Amino acid sequence: MKSKPGIDRRGFITKTALGTIGAAGFLTSCSGTGSKKAEVQLPKLLNQAPDGKVIKAGLIGCGGRGTGAAINFLDAGPNLQIVALGDVFQDKIDNCRAKLKEERNVEIADEKCFIGFDAYEKVIDSGVDMVLLCTPPHFRPAHVEAAVNARKHIFMEKPIAVDPVGARSVLASAKKAEAAGLSMVSGTIRRVQKDYMETQRRVVNGQIGEITGASIIRNGGALWYRSRQPQWTDMEYMLRNWVNFCWLSGDHITEQFIHEIDVMNWHVDKIPVRAVGWGGRQRRVTGDQYDFFSIEYEYDNGMRTHCAARQINGCTNKKVEQINGTKGYADAAGKLYDLQGNVIWEYPYPEEGDTASEWNVTNPFVQEHINLVTSIRTGKPFSDAIAQVNSTLITIMGRISAYTGKDVTWEELMNSDLYLGPKTYAFGPVPGIPEEFPLAGVPNTAS
Repeated sequence: MKSKPGIDRRGFITKTALGTIGAAGFLTSCSGTGSKKAEVQLPKLLNQAPDGKVIKAGLIGCGGRGTGAAINFLDAGPNLQIVALGDVFQDKIDNCRAKLKEERNVEIADEKCFIGFDAYEKVIDSGVDMVLLCTPPHFRPAHVEAAVNARKHIFMEKPIAVDPVGARSVLASAKKAEAAGLSMVSGTIRRVQKDYMETQRRVVNGQIGEITGASIIRNGGALWYRSRQPQWTDMEYMLRNWVNFCWLSGDHITEQFIHEIDVMNWHVDKIPVRAVGWGGRQRRVTGDQYDFFSIEYEYDNGMRTHCAARQINGCTNKKVEQINGTKGYADAAGKLYDLQGNVIWEYPYPEEGDTASEWNVTNPFVQEHINLVTSIRTGKPFSDAIAQVNSTLITIMGRISAYTGKDVTWEELMNSDLYLGPKTYAFGPVPGIPEEFPLAGVPNTAS
């Protein structure tokens, strides 16, 4: 079967790992004419975007993360404004307006607050220069496409899709945005966090040798949930409880664990050719998602990586981002070890209160907006969209394998017509999406 147009099977992360940051001037590397490559260096990251003309932004998706992103944007530099809000729920708009007023003394005019499934179109058309896309991820592909078509710069929260159809849509939009000179920054924060960046720089420069694999774990407690209320329709219940429904969030392997898997992809610099996954559910009380995942990714050179995540209260919580090499291994958050387990380098965090140190780590939720605003004001378009498409697809690959109990190849993923969720949106019944979690070995709508 002929593969659909998409990301090249080999080396597709290479162009988007170090290279994407370099495109905006945040990271540079060069190769000489000989066999030895120049060592990758990190420049000084800006702790505030440069001044310039006012940049007006519209927020689409006014929940907790969206409101937080709006505040992060305002903190990124001078002359930045949030001027429009869009959501499907009035209470989300009201809470966001109150928070912006309380914390940053920002008032949003009534006529710039839009309610409904088409609110994103109204925000995009409200005279803004850029948009912050922070709705449940199911809606991200359509919102990205509309923003690019309207020639708006974009901040898009992770993940960028919940299914292969959506991911390929964002890929097409990203290519169109690049041709139009638009900047697109995504919410995979580790790639703009200096301690992670410095660790990755040392790994790519060979300090732990050639990469041989990775062990990636994120274990934590259960996420929030909303019990169904008698007055809610199916659609309202699902939207208010979105982190517990796969069609809206992609399950926690895609919605949350993407941070750690993205770090792995950044270091490994290859795509897996196959995913072999396990998962299950014991504790969740709403929705159709799993409590835990365990995925083995296989690569074309025989390398394997293992990724596992759990969201169950009362268990051991642990985060591991270990990158293995021929000379040692890395804790991607700021340490390198030799093969005997001895620390050979550790990120030199400054003393508390030392604000002048070059090793200070800017809040990455603000740093991503600093980078975006800087790219706009300096006229140097920047995009990390393809990197987030890559990482999103790899999490989906693992989720499908766990849901089905079958191996999933990259070629199968890129040819998949899997689309999750309804094709039209209205408050009322949502047919075809039962509140039942998938059983491995049994056909299901989420796979």
